[in-house]
Order: sequence, then structure tokens, then C-alpha cells
Amino acid sequence: MMRSLFSGVSGLQNHQTRMDVVGNNIANINTTGFKKGRVNFQDMLYQQLSGAARPTEEIGGVNPKEVGLGMSIASIDTIHTQGSLQSTGNGTDLAIMGQGFFVLAEGNNKLYTRAGAFSLDNQGTLVNPSNGMKVQGWMAETVDGVTLLEVSRDVTDLTIPVGGKDPARETRRVEFACNLDKRMPEIPEGDAVDEVAIRLGTWNTQINIFDSFGEKHIMQAQFTRVPGAPNAWTVNVNVDPQAEVPTNTTAGLGAEAPAAGGAAQFVVNFNNNGTIVSAVDAAGVESGGDAGGLVIMNVAYDVPNTDPDAGGAPVRQQFTLDMGQVGGFTRALTQFAESSSSKAVVQDGYTMGYLDSFKIDQSGVITGVYSNGTNRTLAQIALATFANQGGLEKNGETAFVVSNNSGNANVGPSGIAGKGKIIAGTLEMSNVDMAAEFTDMIVTQRGFQANSRTIQTADQLLQELLQLKR
Repeated sequence: MMRSLFSGVSGLQNHQTRMDVVGNNIANINTTGFKKGRVNFQDMLYQQLSGAARPTEEIGGVNPKEVGLGMSIASIDTIHTQGSLQSTGNGTDLAIMGQGFFVLAEGNNKLYTRAGAFSLDNQGTLVNPSNGMKVQGWMAETVDGVTLLEVSRDVTDLTIPVGGKDPARETRRVEFACNLDKRMPEIPEGDAVDEVAIRLGTWNTQINIFDSFGEKHIMQAQFTRVPGAPNAWTVNVNVDPQAEVPTNTTAGLGAEAPAAGGAAQFVVNFNNNGTIVSAVDAAGVESGGDAGGLVIMNVAYDVPNTDPDAGGAPVRQQFTLDMGQVGGFTRALTQFAESSSSKAVVQDGYTMGYLDSFKIDQSGVITGVYSNGTNRTLAQIALATFANQGGLEKNGETAFVVSNNSGNANVGPSGIAGKGKIIAGTLEMSNVDMAAEFTDMIVTQRGFQANSRTIQTADQLLQELLQLKR
């Protein structure tokens, strides 16, 4: 009799626990990154009234007689299914599509979350604004002008230098491409050449370049046919040709920059197929020649308004004119019977700029957008995965901590080793299904009611027992 009472009590207690979990799920139905819980029941100990007996030659076997002593909670699982993504338009709101957790730091402690409602604090650190925990990842470093992002290092706080400066960079390379018209007339030799003949026989192109201060200069390249040479063009290069005092500009090849006072002229040669073959400077040094090799020419100019060097000479800066590969058609100079279109298509210098904004791609790479038109890799957000993510312990504030059964965190960039993609401008919603929770609530309520009836019925039986002697 008492067994049924205590079985009913265990049913009441554990159905109440199940109702607590259901209530917590429903309470967090709109909590960003929340993962619902699920309660599993199991039967408990059994009291054996008689054991089992094996069959004999005279009679068959007998099954054991056991009376259950109630039920208990087998597990309370965290269900890590993907929640739906909600677009917010806020660039620092992040969601994970697939496996993984964001890594947060609270002092020396590491926590893990799917809630990506992040923002910047007053020092530019990417944080969870509700509790100040710092988002972890890798900061980029610049070594010899090259941006490096080493994800093999330990993770650290991520800082976005809003308003930070991007230093000016002098132009080091200018690329020429497109076509020089094979039909362009030669300029006749002599002093009596009129202006019309010069204009008809000359192709001019120019582009803005920058010195080490970020000051803009005009580089002009003038192409003319070499008299008597059907596939050769003379190129005259000048920097700031419209300046009152002409800038000392020279062109040439070799290990050193073209010396001051030299020629700013070289010759470009094409083959009978219209593709570029070589460039030859005033000293007869050739660039190109071999199939697949680059045809280049070094240009140096005096930078105005600079302190002279130890020898009293003005500061000179050099850049390389890249005219494409030998025999190349794409992004290379050519010579066909079509209108001239050759121009400098790109140069790599820029002035100083300020960080205007930043963006985060699916790999978690944070790219800064500067006012001078440059983009810089600033950092990358880290993701963590676990051998058993169901073994993580909930720490509150939609965060998890490592437990003895979760395994250690495998931290790395997104999209690698099973880690999901990071979607900026969205948040992952709770994975709670209201219809399923309401159904579970009904089932839990009926289970609670049935167990209460067990207790009531057992109480009535005891009451009848007590009234036997009257």
C-alpha cells in the first residue's frame, strides 16, 4: 500500500520538474540563441516478490514477480538544433549557420554562446553589451606592408580602431593595359613638324600617383611610333608635367633607381601578332624577351618639399611600370589595328585615410573600410566546437561553460573542421517550438493529475483498512 503512495509522490515530483523545464522553454521563446531543454523519464528500483525459475522436465519456466517503486528523471537534455535567423540590419549582430559557438572572455574564464548580439564599447572592443564579456578571435598584424592573420595563435580580445588612421603609401606599381593603334601615323623627323601632326601621331595617358606623404602627382605617359620601326613605340614618362618647375623624372632598368638627370624615355616592342615583346631603356637594357615574362620599366622622380639627403640631393621615389606578360592579351599592352585605348588601369598608392566603417564576412573576417578607399583586414572572429556539445553546462545569460563530459573546446575559424558560417546582420532566434511545448505541457499536466489520483486512491484504501475494526 505504501509503495503506491511513494510511487505517486515520485511521479508528482518529477512531472513538476518536467513542467519547470517546459515553463523555462516557453519563457525563453524569444531569447536570442536560447537552446531548449527536454526531460526524459525512466522507471526506478523494483522490489522482487519472487524470482524467476528455469524450465524443468516436468514444468515450464516461471517469470519473476516485481513491483516498481516509482520513476525518476533519466536526463534533462539541451537540444542544440539550429534556430531560425532573423535579419536585424545591424552589422555587429552575428548568427552562426551550422555548428559552433562564439567564444567570450570574462577575465581568464572562457564562455561559449550562440547569442551574437554584440556591439563596441568606448575602447572599440567587440563585446556582449548586456554583460561586458569580450568576443574572442585573432587580431591582424602588418609586417613589411603585408597584413597577416595567424589563426594558429591563442585567441584574444578584438578591437576595432574606429576613427583610426591608415597611413599614406607611395605608389610602387602602375599597370598599363589595352591597345595602341597600329594605324597611328609616324611623326616625321625635323623641326618643321606642325602641332596637328604631333597630335595625330601621339597617344597620351595619365594617372594620379602618390608620394610617401600621400600627396597626389600626375604621371603622364606619351606613346609615339618609332620612325622606320613598324612594331616599336617610344614612351616618354613625366611626373607633374604641368608644374611650373618640371619634376626630374627618369626611366630605366637595373637594381638601383634610375639616376637623376637621366632620360625619362624607353622603347616598347611588339611582335607581328600584336602582342608585347620587350621594353628597352635608354642604356639598351631590355625587360621581357622570354615567353611568359613580365615587361616592366622602373621610373623615379624627385619628391618636392622634402629634406635633401646627406649628399644634398632631393629625395627620389621609384615605381614600376607593368606593361603585362610577353605574348599576353589580358591586362597587357597590345598593338592591333583598332583605336588606341591604352591607359594606366591601376596604381597601388593612396593618401592617408580614417576608418569609416567595417564589415564582417561569412568567415568572421572583420574588414575595415577607410576614407582613402582602402580595405584592411583587422581581425577574425573565432568559433568553438565540442565533441559533445550536449555536455556543456548552462551558465546563464545564454552562455555555456565546459564540463567533464563536453570535451575541450576546438577553437578555430568558421567554415573549417565542421564549424558553421557567420552571418552578419542577423541573430539566431530560440529553437523553442511553441506548439510542441504546449503539447508537452498538456501531457505533463495529465501525468501530474494521474499520479495525484494514485495517491488519492491509495489514501482511500488505507482509510478502508483503518475502518475495518468498528
